[in-house]
Amino acid sequence: MDERINKINTAAEFIESKLDGRKPIAAIILGSGLGKLAEIIEDPIIIPYTEIPCFPVSTVIGHKGNFICGYLGGKCVLAMQGRFHYYEGYDMATLTRPVRVMSKLGVKFLLVSNAAGALNPEYKVGDTIIIKDHINFMPNPLIGPNMEEFGTRFPDMTCPYDLELQKKALEIAEELGFKLHQGIYFGGTGPSYETPAEVRFFRSSGADLVGMSTVPEVIVARHCGLRVFGMSVVTNICNTQNVERNFNDGEDVVMQANAATKRMIPLFTKLVASL
Repeated sequence: MDERINKINTAAEFIESKLDGRKPIAAIILGSGLGKLAEIIEDPIIIPYTEIPCFPVSTVIGHKGNFICGYLGGKCVLAMQGRFHYYEGYDMATLTRPVRVMSKLGVKFLLVSNAAGALNPEYKVGDTIIIKDHINFMPNPLIGPNMEEFGTRFPDMTCPYDLELQKKALEIAEELGFKLHQGIYFGGTGPSYETPAEVRFFRSSGADLVGMSTVPEVIVARHCGLRVFGMSVVTNICNTQNVERNFNDGEDVVMQANAATKRMIPLFTKLVASL
């Protein structure tokens, strides 16, 4: 058997053995500073990544490194409190293994969140943005022998982010009394922040946001047939001019992402409840 499949199955079997028969319907990947959503999951079962065989470990500030299975909005969910990034040195098969593991565990929906820099001049720090599409500047995680048991060799990406879920999120935000933008996310490798010339180039390509995560997970989720919803929190405004000042700071990104949690928690809770 494909060694990649062996590792996925081994991790999935271990996690399943810890879930007491629970069958999560949705998976949530909590990005930088957004792990606080995990604190309101009811009746949680916590599984540290370090205990899971064949599983990577997060090395990034603000990513705790736990699977949490419990109830959100009355539905059983599996939340990743901390994700993995290409810039940490993981290959794409390892980086996206958690998505395939969660697919093996029976989830049908993947909800992803991240911290992102604003390319769109209409955005400001603290804004919450529904990801309606993305531009991928990382290696495609499907390169290599296709894992047929998960999906087709050439998966369609016409609509990677589920239109029905986007519509529901907009309706929920209106009910909650705040505005959501919809934008295109540009996924780069990092870990260096973007130069002003890169910012201008990314913006000219049609992107509204830029970040260092999410895209590989979404591609693999779609390969697995999962319905995807994505959201970004604007944590910094990208600099378009060469000036002698550091505009981007990792700790400030986490702080700004934490500040947006007050809107993210009720939105994600109601969205999960609607599934």
